Amino acid sequence: MPLYEYYCDHCHGVFEAFRPIREASLAMPCPQCNRDGKRIMSNFMAFTYRDGYPRRLPDRGTYWHLGKEVKTLPKRMKFYEHPELAEPEPRRKPARGDIKHEQDKRMTEVLDLRYRDRWGVDKDGFRTVKAKKVRKPRTTLTRYGRAERSD
Repeated sequence: MPLYEYYCDHCHGVFEAFRPIREASLAMPCPQCNRDGKRIMSNFMAFTYRDGYPRRLPDRGTYWHLGKEVKTLPKRMKFYEHPELAEPEPRRKPARGDIKHEQDKRMTEVLDLRYRDRWGVDKDGFRTVKAKKVRKPRTTLTRYGRAERSD
């Protein structure tokens, strides 16, 4: 039998009663003043389990982790801490030496690329199109006086 909620106009009380569905719309006597109370619509919360995690009904496609709503299942957790709920670690501020080191590194890369480009070699050591020499086809004369090209 379902649980229904009723409201008494006389004493302004709200009470619940288990009743059969066919008697749900009928008035129910108030337990305090014994007058008839009208049925009211009540809110309820229901949970179901899917993939081992509780899900609220109606299902919005979200999961619940330790009482908080999350969008995805965790792939890896550290000490029961869901990745969506964990606060990210603060980024470390670079020191002066780190900044100077990064600038020197970028400058060295630029100078190296300029040097390699001048000699026709890419960063992996392969020759670029610029460095490949294109041979001109040779023209030779045959015994019979004809000009023939050979690659």
